[in-house]
Amino acid sequence: MTRQTDEAAAVESKQGWLQPYVESPEKQKALYKRTLLIVVLSQIFGGAGLAAGITVGALLAKDMLGTDTVAGLPTALFTLGSAGAALIVGRLSQRYGRRAGLASGFLTGGIGAIGVIIAAVTNNIFLLFASLLVYGAGSATNLQARYAGTDLASSKQRATAVSIAMVSTTFGAVAGPNLVEAMGRFALSVGVPALSGPFILAAAAYIVAGLVLLVFLRPDPFVVARAIAVAERNAKTSSPDYVEETLVTDKRGIGVAALIMVLTQMVMVAIMTMTPVHMGSHGHGLSAVGMVIGFHIGAMYLPSLLTGVLVDKIGRATMAVASGVTLLLSGIMAAVAPGESMFWITLALILLGLGWNFGLISGTALLVDATNPTNRAKMQGTVDVLVALSGASGGMLSGMVVANSSFAFLSLAGGVLALVLIPFVIWSNKK
Repeated sequence: MTRQTDEAAAVESKQGWLQPYVESPEKQKALYKRTLLIVVLSQIFGGAGLAAGITVGALLAKDMLGTDTVAGLPTALFTLGSAGAALIVGRLSQRYGRRAGLASGFLTGGIGAIGVIIAAVTNNIFLLFASLLVYGAGSATNLQARYAGTDLASSKQRATAVSIAMVSTTFGAVAGPNLVEAMGRFALSVGVPALSGPFILAAAAYIVAGLVLLVFLRPDPFVVARAIAVAERNAKTSSPDYVEETLVTDKRGIGVAALIMVLTQMVMVAIMTMTPVHMGSHGHGLSAVGMVIGFHIGAMYLPSLLTGVLVDKIGRATMAVASGVTLLLSGIMAAVAPGESMFWITLALILLGLGWNFGLISGTALLVDATNPTNRAKMQGTVDVLVALSGASGGMLSGMVVANSSFAFLSLAGGVLALVLIPFVIWSNKK
């Protein structure tokens, strides 16, 4: 624990409003439940915000640039932007609490979505690219919000808490792609390009999500958790050696957690990014693309409640291995599925989302296990930077790979890459 963090935590532990929460397990449980409720509400709107970039980002770039070669660039840009935002949101959360970090991230994402709309109206490709970077802050925040539910959770509740936050994202994230045509018509009715319509929804959704957290996430769960940790330490001993022994940071666990989330994100983003373009080249319209992406996002988030229970009950490592196997099956299916077949493409994308879900929840639980309140938010932000950068790499490379080979090759390569995590997970379990 750094001196600055130690001093901040010590000051917090003496604040009058914190004392009832530090001293009362009942108040801690009540705040834990309240926090989950607020996170759920914000994630419903946050999910709707992130769906715009996933569904029409590549199509908007293709329309403005007139080529498929850089169709993966929008996904790469907003995931690259989410990398920088993840670092900032993590640092803000560590210093000022989840409320400040998460609200700032969502509001910034909303500003980015507004920039995308203006870029589409003015046909300004440079403004589009810059706005997509800013828009990525919403995506980063949407992921980081899952940590807020774990701040006051016990070790046996952590994966379940993550899953509750993630499953709530489903409502907005599934609705978003299926509103593509409706938002496109709305966009045309107000004089802006149809493909910018989903970003109108994204701007409103991210701003509302930020305001929900800013207004209602009080008391801040991370501030309370840090004060509890300091109070427990001070109650037992003031010895510096004792602090080192009790506030453990498991570097191996952090590394494996990061690897699980990085690989699953890279594979998922690469295949997902090029699916709309692949479908478009086989005659599928926007409605069909929106439906497939909607099922995919549903598979990313909807199984979370069950996944969280499984991660807590049968173990982080088992579900991480299941993630690698599921992503391989998805890659194989996407590669061999006829381009005209909605059924097989949809099934492949459902498996892709499910594999990502297994990896993210198991990896997140591992990361929380491996850290402590004095460094947790900062470390979570750092790992999410790597996750976002891996997504940016997957998005950037996906268009180039497909342009120079095929969608089938991209899908197979992604599935095989996912298997790399299995030996590392097995290694991490060795004592």
